[in-house]
Amino acid sequence: MASSLTIEGLAQPVRLIRRRGARRLTLSVSRATGVATMTLPPRMPLAEAQAFAAKHQSWLQARMAAMPDSVPFVDGMSLPYRGRTLRVVRRDGRGVRLDGDTVEVGGAPEALPGALERWLRAQARTRLLARSTAHAETLGTTFSRISIKDTRSRWGSCSASGTLSYSWRVILAPDEVLDYLAAHEVSHLREMNHSARFWAHVKTLRPDYHEQQNWLRDHGPDLHRYGRTG
Repeated sequence: MASSLTIEGLAQPVRLIRRRGARRLTLSVSRATGVATMTLPPRMPLAEAQAFAAKHQSWLQARMAAMPDSVPFVDGMSLPYRGRTLRVVRRDGRGVRLDGDTVEVGGAPEALPGALERWLRAQARTRLLARSTAHAETLGTTFSRISIKDTRSRWGSCSASGTLSYSWRVILAPDEVLDYLAAHEVSHLREMNHSARFWAHVKTLRPDYHEQQNWLRDHGPDLHRYGRTG
């Protein structure tokens, strides 16, 4: 069960997670969200957790201050998209149009953020559906549907019912990374775990999957900046 602690001097509370099997206190700050999390043993008193967080206040402040700034969707911005950089330009009229390295967004200025995100979600759905279908055919399996979300804690998931869920933000990554993510989740249709058999399926689909994993580890958190206003 999660709760939180308020620490004097910190702009936001520290999220608490009591975890069975935890033998000591640990602190982390998510690179994707900037949220501080403390994991503690189930029976540890809150006073001990409070003291631990206060002791590491300077470290927490430094990690939170190092978080990259948000990049709102605005006219003239640069936007990563499938391994290249696009320039976002607002225009009169309706719809969103990709023209070379420019993405033109029709409508009023205040409507640009929503219109651009909807377009990116649609592009992600189209690409992920195509790659998931291709990978499923290779492994001789099927999925029920795909779901496009904006999760911060994971890039994708596979349910027992065969639903593949993906973060739309993977469309901001190179195509090879998106393809790896689809291969990863489709492989769960064969193995709902991370066993050696699971990774063998992933390797069949993406022999270079380690490279794409490394890209997501190193650059994935930055993708969560885009479209945020704070």
